Amino acid sequence: MDGHHLCSGMEEFFSSRRNRLDKQNIKISGKFVIEHSTGLSGPGKSACVQIYSSTELDPNTSSKGKLSEKACLTKGKSSKKDGTKVTTYKIKLYVEPEFGNPGAFVIENNHNHKFFLQSATLETPDKLAIHFDCRSWVYPIKKTKTTRVFFSNTCYLPSQTPPALVELRKEELQSLRGDGTGERQEWDRIYDYQVYDDLGNPDKGPDYVRPVLGASVSHPYPRRGRTGRPATKNGSINLDTYVPPDERFSPKKLSEFIANVIQATAHFLLYEAKSSSRDSSSFESFDEIRDLYSENRSQVKKGQVREKMKKLLPNELLKQVSHASIEDHIKFPLPHVIRENEWAWKEDEEFGHQMLAGTNPLRIRGLKIFPPRGSYIRKSDIAHNLDGLSFEQAMGQWRIFILDHHDYLLPFLTEMNSEGVCPCASRTLLFLRNDATLKPLAIELTYSVPSDDNELRSRVLLPAKEGTDRALWQLAKAHVAANDSAYHQLVTHWLHTHAVVEPFIIATRRQLSVMHPVHRLLDPHFKDTMHINALARSILINAGGIFEKILFTGKFSMELSSELYKEWRFDEQALPFDLVKRRMALEDPESRAGAEILFIDYPYGLDALDVWKAIKTWVEDFCDFFYKDDGSVKSDTEIQAWWSEIRNVGHGDKRNETWWCQMTTKMDLTETLTTLIWIASALHAAVNFGQYAYAGFPPNRPTQCRKFVPEEGTMEFAEFLKDPDKYFLNMLPERSQATLGIALAEVLSRHTCDEVYLGQRPTSEWIDSYEIKQKFDKFNASLQEIENKVLERNRDSKLKNRWGLIKMPYKLLHPDATKVGYRAGITAKGIPNSVSI
Repeated sequence: MDGHHLCSGMEEFFSSRRNRLDKQNIKISGKFVIEHSTGLSGPGKSACVQIYSSTELDPNTSSKGKLSEKACLTKGKSSKKDGTKVTTYKIKLYVEPEFGNPGAFVIENNHNHKFFLQSATLETPDKLAIHFDCRSWVYPIKKTKTTRVFFSNTCYLPSQTPPALVELRKEELQSLRGDGTGERQEWDRIYDYQVYDDLGNPDKGPDYVRPVLGASVSHPYPRRGRTGRPATKNGSINLDTYVPPDERFSPKKLSEFIANVIQATAHFLLYEAKSSSRDSSSFESFDEIRDLYSENRSQVKKGQVREKMKKLLPNELLKQVSHASIEDHIKFPLPHVIRENEWAWKEDEEFGHQMLAGTNPLRIRGLKIFPPRGSYIRKSDIAHNLDGLSFEQAMGQWRIFILDHHDYLLPFLTEMNSEGVCPCASRTLLFLRNDATLKPLAIELTYSVPSDDNELRSRVLLPAKEGTDRALWQLAKAHVAANDSAYHQLVTHWLHTHAVVEPFIIATRRQLSVMHPVHRLLDPHFKDTMHINALARSILINAGGIFEKILFTGKFSMELSSELYKEWRFDEQALPFDLVKRRMALEDPESRAGAEILFIDYPYGLDALDVWKAIKTWVEDFCDFFYKDDGSVKSDTEIQAWWSEIRNVGHGDKRNETWWCQMTTKMDLTETLTTLIWIASALHAAVNFGQYAYAGFPPNRPTQCRKFVPEEGTMEFAEFLKDPDKYFLNMLPERSQATLGIALAEVLSRHTCDEVYLGQRPTSEWIDSYEIKQKFDKFNASLQEIENKVLERNRDSKLKNRWGLIKMPYKLLHPDATKVGYRAGITAKGIPNSVSI
């Protein structure tokens, strides 16, 4: 037989054998959807997958499910969705009839580039569709040295895991924990803890030394994600700080975020360019401040802003944004606080309104004991101003409130005073009027006097309607606003949302398998948080960062945040607990919300209780489906390890506190999960997305004061009498600090286009349970009902605090649960699922 006939015969033999084998085996079809960053090609033949059975053990290993042969991803079909290239690959796999149902697959990337695996679907011969909600980066195996495993969207408690998947579940969790050594590389999928040891930069000099936060009695703090980079090495904006790949911004969001930063920086630099020729660092008039929002660009030469930006921002940021986008959009948008009435912010009623519906509506509380400890405010100072009530009646009816920024600041005042600012600690008393507006009664300011051996001195100022006393009162309110601004950024916003959530994210990734139902529940509420926190450590909270530049707390900012972490309790972040503790609500065990608001015209409190109730109902429905009784919580090994790690490691400086729940009942679990979801979604939305509306105008919410309220008989008082408005303007942050603060508020207040809001999931196949999807639809419907309630309340003219004198409707807790990612920009509404900006 010649060679040609021999080869032909062998080919026919093997082809016939393959056909017989294929007829004996069964076919599993697969569809894999991959997104690409700009400039990256698809994986082509360089990526292959293998399927694990979830029901049949491999007799050769006896510990893992049967594993199919490899199939390559080839001949993908590409399309574009919202500007992103998406390629769909279809595969066919033949497995033995006893293979069982697929429950996991491994993918190997032999390509030169990473790719983003969006989803996968496998279909068995009996038309059973098995979905995989992947949404994860897959890096080249030459970097990772290992394949990636993905599990289907079926959830199992640890004790219910199919035997064929038990070992895979354990291995996957172990791989995510690492060994706590080495510097992390971009492709590492490792979650570990570290203290805040990277805020300082001693190489720049002693002024940039900062204490390590965490793992100490004097400076306790939540843990952050470990990067492995050297401690206290901090430079300019660093987009390459390690964050586990699945916690990073999407390429689209990163590009949008950078564009927003560039635009806000251009606004800041435009004003710097226009102000460089002026002698004074202070604003010279209110008209000059309002000019920040003008379209007049006549004083700026073409390219001037970009040239200045080159000195401020690294090239990797600048090269991603076009020259035109910098030069053509260089005005600040008009903040709402001056949009309808440019002087309403000065009124006492608006001052009180913002404590109930502004950026920090969580600090005000009902006054329980008068006078406050150590206070110089006397009954005679306020008794005449209670709208006809006696002092005793006002106290008995819970009508006197306090905004307290006093005692926690006292230990820092002297040192802050030496830093070129004029810090005060403040107490503000307010009276709840019959129309539910708050009327300020008195402001107590305490400050350090350098000429008297840093003696602390206090003075009480009372409201006035005209003349010199009115102008002095306005100065006192500015000091209160500066206190509240710093507390809001360092505690209410950064510490109580960003920082306290990060340990929960790390523990969830390390201790709860992606197959665990609680992991599936929490996952959308962790989106982008670790990445934005990493950026904050290199831009906002670091030595010489934006917070130190704009806040009166200066280089003591994070030390102060650490001091107030000593008071933090996770259980008190549950909304009902917080409202009742602050005497803004009454405990109501009979209601699902757990509390009844004290007066309905508290916009934050009223809307918040509705959202809390909806979240709690959803969490209870979810947990009831997976946990039949208390014993199933107690016996859940992953939940117990998760909770132990949060208490003892992630928030390890609080490990000995007695207020932690024991996590032995369904109530423990549902209350914990409700509180965590509340913090990550609605609480963060309430304190973040209204920043530009209020803080975008520095006189309304200054971040520091450069002058004290002058005392009669001093040179400062003579200066004040000569021109009270000029004294007020000189008290405000200087131009550069003020415009930097405006730029920051602009960036932080913007929603991005890929935002996923409360009551939404990025895909309908996030879980395979029809019952859970029904309960989730019910949750979404309840949020849409809340939207209607919010709009209805805003139409009620009797509820004055819904709008305030600035005529801005309160919509910060309007969920926007109907469409995914459609409200990009500064909207002052919408509740994203996570702390994502």
